[in-house]
Amino acid sequence: MKSIKVLGPGCKRCEATADMVRAEAQKLGVAIDLEKVTDYAAIAGFGIASTPGIVIDGKVVHAGGLPKPEDVAKWLAA
Repeated sequence: MKSIKVLGPGCKRCEATADMVRAEAQKLGVAIDLEKVTDYAAIAGFGIASTPGIVIDGKVVHAGGLPKPEDVAKWLAA
């Protein structure tokens, strides 16, 4: 099971990113544990200044703007 954190204040882009991660994981049949991190100090702790951010298994894979679905699929499959 992959541990995924979506970092952001809860804006529409952050929600869309979380939905995209769920949808791509379901398509790929990858089990995920998705957590939304909204605390600014926690977000800054990952070195992210622009949201939304995505952290997979402790590694920052994306920051700022909506990711592309094909990129999310690639990150989940890795």
